[in-house]
Amino acid sequence: MTKTWLLGLLLLASALATPARAAEAVWLVDLEGAIGPATAQHLQSSLDRAEAAGVQLVILRLDTPGGLDTAMRDMIRRILAADVPVATWVGPSGARAASAGTYLLYASHIAAMAPGTNLGAATPVQIGGMPSMPGGKEEESSGGGAMERKVVNDAVAYLRGLAEMRGRNADWAELAVREGASLPASEALEKGVIDLMADNPRALLAQLQGRAVTVGERQLTLDVEGAPLETRAMDWRSEFLAIITNPNVAYILLMVGIYGLILEFYNPGMGLPGITGAVCLLLALYAFQMLPVSYAGLGLLALGVALMVAEAFAPSFGVLGLGGIVAFVFGSVMLMDSELPGYRIAWPMILAVALFSAGLLVFALGMVLRARKAAVVSGIDHLLGQLTTVGRVDNGRSWVWLDGELWQARSERPLARGDRVKVEAIDGLVAVVSPADKQGEN
Repeated sequence: MTKTWLLGLLLLASALATPARAAEAVWLVDLEGAIGPATAQHLQSSLDRAEAAGVQLVILRLDTPGGLDTAMRDMIRRILAADVPVATWVGPSGARAASAGTYLLYASHIAAMAPGTNLGAATPVQIGGMPSMPGGKEEESSGGGAMERKVVNDAVAYLRGLAEMRGRNADWAELAVREGASLPASEALEKGVIDLMADNPRALLAQLQGRAVTVGERQLTLDVEGAPLETRAMDWRSEFLAIITNPNVAYILLMVGIYGLILEFYNPGMGLPGITGAVCLLLALYAFQMLPVSYAGLGLLALGVALMVAEAFAPSFGVLGLGGIVAFVFGSVMLMDSELPGYRIAWPMILAVALFSAGLLVFALGMVLRARKAAVVSGIDHLLGQLTTVGRVDNGRSWVWLDGELWQARSERPLARGDRVKVEAIDGLVAVVSPADKQGEN
């Protein structure tokens, strides 16, 4: 009986200790690279799991050049609604929180940076227009447009609101938007832009020990020094989303989808090109609906492909094909309606796909020209004059091979197997032949 009670007490203690250990845990979530749909998905799913697990603190390890405004705002909304404190740490040394990263830093409950990092340059990047050619210089914006002023003023109000909510330097936040100002970590700490400087996440936890943090309407006191630090990697959904929302990957999926369907329509019944094309096209459309796509560019791209296909089916001596290639290149350049780093289609990729398309066009034109030059054949006329070999002799009947078919043969002279003969005429289903002399073979 005593053993039973002891076992029960041990099980109860174990059950009570497990939530306590979970509550002590601190999660480390990496946000590296351009901010986009996959980054937002990763942050949202990480915070969802952190709240369910009851962790005490989530640290976002941030290193970004910026990213999409829609993804950034989704992430900020999730941070503001979080039931768990969120500390953003820009690190390691050499990292940055530029553009959208500055907004995320201001939105977090705790803002920290490693030595040798920087933040700022939060001016909204112009959306729209065509990117410059390789090696070309982009024209500077005049800054006088009414639309640009509206966008900048909206960004200023948004960042100032976050600064006032977290008790940070709102005046510098406005400078970061209006003038693209940037700060190193040491100056950011002096100016009250961030709360702490720490060399690494473990050093950050030591500084956060006993710190009071307001989360919603609750005030929490952190007890994180020595807490287990768990790194949370992207789940497979976020990783898959990160792959297909890469503009270059989405562009390739689009082209594979288009050409796969064209090949299936040209030669119905193959199956594999049609299935592959349909899957790739659906994935590309799913990716593009989350990316800043120019519908004018998408239309030009579709027009270019249509013209090249028309050239293959109804040759116009290259006129349609040339127009298709030009429309295709311009459509590819204009496809991504953004100047953000990491959200353009690479020029080598555009040129490679354009050259591949041009190669297919030249190949198709060559096939058409060869077909036009070939002699027109119909019925049995093309059998006349052919040289062949007697394949079989049976009971006085001879048989010859013509175009892969076995024909009965008739000749004025006896024939033996292996004799070379020439087709003189076709009488119903019988080939009238004569022995092929040397002159006939020449």
